[in-house]
Amino acid sequence: ALDGMLSTLSDPLYVSVDIDVLDPAYAPGVATPEPLGFTLQELLDGLWYLKDREILGFDVVEVCPPYDNGSTCISACKILMDLSIMSLSKHNLVE
Repeated sequence: ALDGMLSTLSDPLYVSVDIDVLDPAYAPGVATPEPLGFTLQELLDGLWYLKDREILGFDVVEVCPPYDNGSTCISACKILMDLSIMSLSKHNLVE
């Protein structure tokens, strides 16, 4: 299903990740926690479908530090790191 949806998008892409899609176990520091949301790994696996696409830019939104115990920021950093690697790999800037 994800492959079909992604095939309808044209490059370049801007990827915006609303972190409250994650289950509160992985991202408690959000304004609107989503019980039974995705695990961090499920989200990352979905994002990696974009590895061969032209990513123009990306962001992670809805991190709310006053509600965070540190795990939301760690999850956001992991998402940003993976998106950075994907974007740089497309331009042969990392291996």
